[in-house]
Amino acid sequence: MGTADDRESNEFPPEKRLEAPNTRLIKASIATISDMETLRECVAYENAHKNRTQILRRVKWKAEELSEDEE
Repeated sequence: MGTADDRESNEFPPEKRLEAPNTRLIKASIATISDMETLRECVAYENAHKNRTQILRRVKWKAEELSEDEE
């Protein structure tokens, strides 16, 4: 049986996280990411599909936040 993070990642793959109908939902979805693997998946998806600078910047900020939390 997987962890809660594994289940969350499976329930909200990058396409669901990043294809929300408005930017507020995308921002909220990124804010709920709790692991670097999910962030990497989101970056890969965004680069392959939309390549929106503002979304990639927000994901980068979240990665920095997670890195600080690990220290």
